[in-house]
Amino acid sequence: MKLMKEIPNNKNKFKNNLIFPFIIFCFLISFTLVKAQNQPDAGMWNTLSIEKEISSKFSISVDEELRLKENFTQINLLYTNLGFNFTPIKRFKVSLIYRLIEKSMIDGNYTFRNRLMLDMSYKIKKNKFSVSYRSRIQSEVRSYYSSELGKIPEWFWRSKFELKYDLNKFTPYIGTEIRYQIKDPRNPEFDAGFHRLRTFAGIDYKINKRNSCGIYYLIQNEFGISNPQDLYILGVEYSISLGKFKRNKAVEN
Repeated sequence: MKLMKEIPNNKNKFKNNLIFPFIIFCFLISFTLVKAQNQPDAGMWNTLSIEKEISSKFSISVDEELRLKENFTQINLLYTNLGFNFTPIKRFKVSLIYRLIEKSMIDGNYTFRNRLMLDMSYKIKKNKFSVSYRSRIQSEVRSYYSSELGKIPEWFWRSKFELKYDLNKFTPYIGTEIRYQIKDPRNPEFDAGFHRLRTFAGIDYKINKRNSCGIYYLIQNEFGISNPQDLYILGVEYSISLGKFKRNKAVEN
């Protein structure tokens, strides 16, 4: 009889874990829908990702992305990510990522930016549904040698929620991310505030065990700053997994 009482309690605990992120997710979605337009632009983000699993807990990843702006007519930026990922326990992952950015300027020249990101992610899965949360702290320096402020890093905190539904080969998803400005030497008057919100929806397709692709649509809204802009992004992704580590099923069971 005691065992029968414990089972529903575990189920209730799982449901309670889902309530908080789901409420925040719905709130941020609603905030985007009611927001008025700023300066609009349409663009495209094209991403290639490669991941190598070293062990059951460690992996390395490389990402290349090309972003277009001005209604798909101009290059906005290119970046390369190099990431180191650690999964100490099930559902929880920590990543340290370095990003080299080549950003297009108004005069036609390019400037280099260096960004360091620390991610902490947690995922809850129930049947075919999964809810994930990612917290990211990022620091970036830009125009290091050509600007007086180039050596002073800017700091942001980004918080992302994502809901997925697994359909074997296909995985549709929706999500939202809000960014908090901790410190920006170029815009100090906007420090300690939320100024950017992203809302997105997409679908991934699993080609085989090592290859997958996806497409998504993203809306980015800026607010509470001078000259805010709204972006409407079409994204295309391709992912490759190399040399996946073979776990001992006997140990896992």
